[in-house]
Order: sequence, then C-alpha cells, then structure tokens
Amino acid sequence: MTVARLAAVIGRPVRHSLSPVMHNAVFQAAGLDWAFTRFELREGGVPAAIAAMPVLGIGGYAVTMPHKPAAFESVDEVDPEVRRLRSVNTVVLRDDGTTMGTSTDGRGFVDWVAACNTNVAGRSIAVVGAGAAARSIVHALDVYGHAARIAVINRTRSAAVEAAELSEVAVVGTVADISGAELVVNATSVGMGTNATPIDPGLLTSGHVVADIVYHPLETELLRAARAAGARVVDGLGMLVYQAVLQQELWTGRRPDPAVMRAAAEQALSQRGRPGPTIVGSVPPSPG
Repeated sequence: MTVARLAAVIGRPVRHSLSPVMHNAVFQAAGLDWAFTRFELREGGVPAAIAAMPVLGIGGYAVTMPHKPAAFESVDEVDPEVRRLRSVNTVVLRDDGTTMGTSTDGRGFVDWVAACNTNVAGRSIAVVGAGAAARSIVHALDVYGHAARIAVINRTRSAAVEAAELSEVAVVGTVADISGAELVVNATSVGMGTNATPIDPGLLTSGHVVADIVYHPLETELLRAARAAGARVVDGLGMLVYQAVLQQELWTGRRPDPAVMRAAAEQALSQRGRPGPTIVGSVPPSPG
C-alpha cells in the first residue's frame, strides 16, 4: 500500500515509545494510507521539524518530553483550550499549510476514566504531581470532567500553585486530602519501570478509585496496593490510548478503535523486562 501521509512522535528519547505500534495498528486495521514513525530530536530541533511538515508530507506530530513547551512556541496557532498550559502534545498540519497545536493528554485521561465507568463530575479528586502531565489532567478534570474539587499534592509548592491555577476548582493540597478524595490520581512518573509508589499505600481504602498514569508495569505497585485495599483501579495504558485516539481524530478526521490500539500496546509491553526493586516513597518533587 502506498503511504500518502506520515505522522510521527518527536521527543528525546523516543525509542521505547508505544505510539508507533498503536497508531500503525489502527492505520492498518482501518486501511488508511498513513504510516507512523519516530524522530528523536535534539534540543532546539522542534521549530525546524514543524516547519518541515508541509514539505515532507507529515500530517501530524505526537510530541513527548522534553519538547512539549517548544512545540507550543513553534506552531502557527494554539488551541485556545490549552493556551494556559503552554504545552502541546499534538501538532496538526492543516489544509492551508499552517500548523495547529493542542493537548490531548488531559482529555484522554478523562475519556479513559469515563470508559472505566468512573464519573468525575461533582467528585473530589486528589492529583499527585504538578508536572506537565499533571497540569493537563487538572485542567481537563475541570473543563471536561466537571470535578467539584481538585487537590494538587506536590512536594514543591510553587509547582503545585501553578497547576492549581489552571482550574477554578483546584487548590494546593496536602497528603491529608487523599483520605477525603473519591478519586486519587498518580500524575507523576514514580513507578515507571520500578515498583516505587508515590504515596503511602496505607492511605488507600475501599472507598477510593485509584488511577495511575504509569503504564509500565501495567499494574504498578500503587495499583496493586490499591486493589489489595479494596479500591477500584484505573491503569495508565488507557490514558495513553485515549489521548492517541484524539490525536488520530485530529489528523485523519476519523475516530480509531481504542481496542485495536490497546491490544497493540499490550503486546509491545509484554515483550519488555520486569520492573526493578521495590521502593516505597512519598510525594515526589515535580518533574516539570
């Protein structure tokens, strides 16, 4: 099949990104003449990569760390909904040759939680972390999820303040807010590739829904402890899938099947190694 359009993930590093396997699985299943690859960009390379899109026939970029702020600064136009985030994870090449940047991270999280039959509207939520992913989630829990209260818990208070300012219902919280929260979200990278936990698992009860944005391992130590406490759990792979669903809608105008994306991602994850030793920690400093 001839490939008419190309999309790619840009970041550093990107060799372990699941985006290529997810997007290509759907392109193939749907018979779309698109292909997805990866470009590892050095610092300062984002403006040139975005400028090259119309020349090279690149219809879209998925942007990962550390290039999300640079992508925000490099596109022709930014979706007003994410202007306050100053972070772009999706770039779309429009028909007139201009580029538009947006973020699907937070809305992808909200869509995934909803797909797990968890309604966040009117709920009290504790978000652990204040980096780029956390800020996107805080913003989306308010704008798309209509949460009643969001407590941002982070060791670095200044970062927590910045994240809380993205929502009318968010406040700077403390670990004590976990007890009163109905949904607890680990929005840090703690637990990625290890058995670390971002909070004391003893704080979790059967009254909680616990979501983790970490997806390797698929059942993190936090989710394992939450399940043992009787809480409902929401894994991190679903957020990755549902934000990618939104990306493809923007690029192709068609909504892909999230089940196809997830199956491809699970197969890729099954081939990766086991996590390292257990480290039980407290709320980490913000990565962003």
